[in-house]
Amino acid sequence: MSHAEVLIAAQPAPPKTVTKLSKARIAGYFFLTLWAVLGISLLAMIISGWDVDKLETYGPRLLHGLWITVKLVATSFILGAILSIPLAFARMSSNKILSTLTYCYVYLFRGTPLLAQIFMVYYGFPSFRWFFEDIGLWWFFKDPFYCGVFAMTLNTAAYQTEIVRGAIQSVPKGQREAASALGIHTWIAFRKIIIPQALIVALRPYGNEIILLIKSSATVSIITVFDLMGETRYAFSRTYDYQIYLWAAIFYLVIVELMRNGWARMEGGLTRHLKR
Repeated sequence: MSHAEVLIAAQPAPPKTVTKLSKARIAGYFFLTLWAVLGISLLAMIISGWDVDKLETYGPRLLHGLWITVKLVATSFILGAILSIPLAFARMSSNKILSTLTYCYVYLFRGTPLLAQIFMVYYGFPSFRWFFEDIGLWWFFKDPFYCGVFAMTLNTAAYQTEIVRGAIQSVPKGQREAASALGIHTWIAFRKIIIPQALIVALRPYGNEIILLIKSSATVSIITVFDLMGETRYAFSRTYDYQIYLWAAIFYLVIVELMRNGWARMEGGLTRHLKR
């Protein structure tokens, strides 16, 4: 066993490197200061312009609109998730006709604006009122809230179809081959081996999709749905106080932050075995 016969003399600590202020750093400090000043000014403006009478008059309406927004987004997202599962399998199907039709559906709803889709449902379907009356569905399509749910469900189902398809295909093919070699039934292997791994991959895109859906839900106010944005527009038309829109923005920000943090906690809990 070798050992050192002469100890290396202690060396002085290296001199501290002086970081010079670059142009990028100066620009970053400038914009951070600007944003801080704007934020403080906005907060001061809200506090100074606080009107208790308007809050008492329109506060309950905004809370009711908030509930409508939550119900609209939750219903659309859940129905879209249910619809996306068979669509994802159809998208991955070896049947060319089935996969092509599903691809066209996904391409159409992902490639066109949600607002145009809502208009097509709300203003286009009444042209076939006689047909919907014959099959007993006119009560559904004459209600703007249900039209909004229908359009948003079809829209989010297209995005969720690609999320599910991508998550399933991200699982290595060897997982299926190993399950088959062990004699595990295809459905059991899919439910206990493929889905848990695919779910981890799909968690983050699902979170992004629901956040985008929350913000996109404001478009249904155009078709007279009194969600949060619809109630905000109503309050503004009575008061002409632009701070109403600031409060609506704060409501949306709170919803998104609650969803983002809750989703992050759930993702952390489900992926805790991957952390070291």
